[in-house]
Amino acid sequence: MKIYGVEHFGFTVPNLDEAVAFFEAVFGAVTMIETGRIDGDDEFMKRRLGVPGHCRIENIKVLRIGNGSNLEIFEYSGEERETALKRNSQPGGFHIAFQVDDAQAAAERLRANGVDVLEGPTFVESGPMAGLTWLYLRAPWGQFLEIVNMNGPLGYAKPGGPQLWSPLG
Repeated sequence: MKIYGVEHFGFTVPNLDEAVAFFEAVFGAVTMIETGRIDGDDEFMKRRLGVPGHCRIENIKVLRIGNGSNLEIFEYSGEERETALKRNSQPGGFHIAFQVDDAQAAAERLRANGVDVLEGPTFVESGPMAGLTWLYLRAPWGQFLEIVNMNGPLGYAKPGGPQLWSPLG
């Protein structure tokens, strides 16, 4: 099997329209695919998707943001809405990072637009991630996201050695 790379990240949100509007406004996302409701019986839901049989996919939208992996965002019905997202410190907790040209300017723009931005940006001065500027923010449904900025290779990089993938090439 030949692996080409990460094609998409999929996650579920409580309100698909709210999530898409957020990604459009904050990151310039473009909806590439919309499925509408997926009809499947209880066995399909359990055996193919690993969710309780009574749950149904109300809609899926696949978003394109800049040059990188796609985001496949689901809205389900039938699941309790009160379940809290996992924290980044818990197994299964996760975040998605977007590379920007200027983390400081991005932070100012996010805050000016009422986005829940944590403290920062933070510039890493030494170690394997030296040269990285990063900042965490929260989407309206509580999901952590990150913006990163790299001006040149990070501290781990050695001439001729392997490099992390970047949407900049």
